[in-house]
Amino acid sequence: MNILTEKYGFREAELSELYDMPFNPFKKIDKEWFLVTAGNEDGWNTMTASWGFTGIMWGKPTFTTVIRPQRFTRGFVDKADTFTACFFDESERKALAFCGANSGRDCDKAAETGLTPVFTDDTTAFAQAKLVLVCEKAYVQPMKDECYLNRSFIDAFYPNGDQHIQYIGVIKKVYIK
Repeated sequence: MNILTEKYGFREAELSELYDMPFNPFKKIDKEWFLVTAGNEDGWNTMTASWGFTGIMWGKPTFTTVIRPQRFTRGFVDKADTFTACFFDESERKALAFCGANSGRDCDKAAETGLTPVFTDDTTAFAQAKLVLVCEKAYVQPMKDECYLNRSFIDAFYPNGDQHIQYIGVIKKVYIK
């Protein structure tokens, strides 16, 4: 048992349950958004994301998120071995909007939103989440101009040259509320 299951009403799911979950990544990631978070009691940060993907890589369930180089959360993800992807219901939409529009350099996102950070599995999750994926970083790759076959994406999404860094994490634990 851990704090998510003992105090906050989560159930730790078996990884095999991922195959039976009603998880539509197109809806969950793009339309509902998620928080990517890293760090621990000594320091953590979170940011809202709406780009990413999930599936099987290296024969394991994985979750991939992308972070722009200037984002404060990037430093926490870079330093940590693990990160979380936390998914919420619509009641937390305002909090997710705040976490996407404001930097942890300038404010305390938990205090501003009412989200409750929970330190578990050497990382940070949130008590209000409905689904928490605990991911162990397995691959990090900056996106590069020379790798684009469709160059229009560079003009459309990276006019300042701040291309995302891709983080592929192996899903180690799943918590469901």
